[in-house]
Amino acid sequence: MKHTNGMSDVAILGMGTALPAHSMAQSDIAGLIASTLQDKPDLARFARRVFRSCGVETRYTCEPNYVGPLEECRYLPSHDESEIPTTKERMDTYKREGLPLGIEAAEQALKDAGMSPDRITHLITVSCTGQYQPGMDVLLIRHLGLSRRVNRLPLIFQGCAAGLKAIQMARDVVIGAPGSQVLIVCVELCTLHFQPVKEREALFAASFFGDGASSCVIGHPATDHRHYLELGSGYSVLLPDSTEDMTWEVGNTGFDLFLSPRIPKLLGIHLEEELRVLLKGDKLPELWAIHPGGRGIVDSVQEVMGLTDEQTKYSRDILRTAGNLSSVTILFVLSAMRKEMLGMNKASTEGVAMAFGPGLTAELMRFTYVKAHASSVKEQDHVLL
Repeated sequence: MKHTNGMSDVAILGMGTALPAHSMAQSDIAGLIASTLQDKPDLARFARRVFRSCGVETRYTCEPNYVGPLEECRYLPSHDESEIPTTKERMDTYKREGLPLGIEAAEQALKDAGMSPDRITHLITVSCTGQYQPGMDVLLIRHLGLSRRVNRLPLIFQGCAAGLKAIQMARDVVIGAPGSQVLIVCVELCTLHFQPVKEREALFAASFFGDGASSCVIGHPATDHRHYLELGSGYSVLLPDSTEDMTWEVGNTGFDLFLSPRIPKLLGIHLEEELRVLLKGDKLPELWAIHPGGRGIVDSVQEVMGLTDEQTKYSRDILRTAGNLSSVTILFVLSAMRKEMLGMNKASTEGVAMAFGPGLTAELMRFTYVKAHASSVKEQDHVLL
């Protein structure tokens, strides 16, 4: 059932997030990379400037190798590159370290939603930083106590936009099969793919990615649900003339990422038109959940849509305290936003969520923060009368 404002009675009922144990100060990572560029002083100075200006202060990693002595870091060696971890080594680490994070986030989401694991009908697992079979979806079923007959929908290698894509897929599942309860689990270990820096372009990708997991439960809100995010209309669009501006390919020593410095400019050119299509003439909403793919991306969206610093603070805060967590990040932003709405005792408030990935792909979706289910409000009013 859809309402006149494009919203449906499908909602994010609960959310959970998780970060690995090892934190890394941005200044320490900048120093690590600069130490590998002693024979390239200009590039070393540029590295420090990029790392200072990208909006990140702290990141998290599953790999303790980054937080040990600089000379022992295998991922960014200063001299001998023969010890750089192979793609197989990195995938072994992903398999070992990713599952516990996914379980932690999923258990939080199930508890937050008041949802028992045996009620989950669909499981969407999301990742672009690791692959193996039987996959994380199979292992999550056993560890979380989901039904062996749960419908599994792995969404892999789709980049930063995939978290919001999964949310929109789940919304469509619940609309098409009323009564469904969808669990989404996103796990990204981006730091496993750090590469030795040899040119300026590589610094952009190295400057803001971190590790983490997020999860949510999507279904029909019941009368006892409070503080949920009702999901509205949305879509995915390929931006023109941008196919080569973000690439993510498998290499011999991990996955190789390329990010063009044109990306913020491209979003500035094309995003306003797409958001006008999404909003269909409605006024701009109050809430803006922007995937913080980097400081320049948030800056571009803020400028083109005329947003205030208050409206972009959720994205900037996550970027500052955890970095870009690829597909995981959008749920970190939405979770922080909902937490503040709850603390402020806000009434229903409309918003827009967006995330970007290779293609260039833009995922766009409307949502509404709902303080309490309409039926429960009517019941309370009746009791008061």
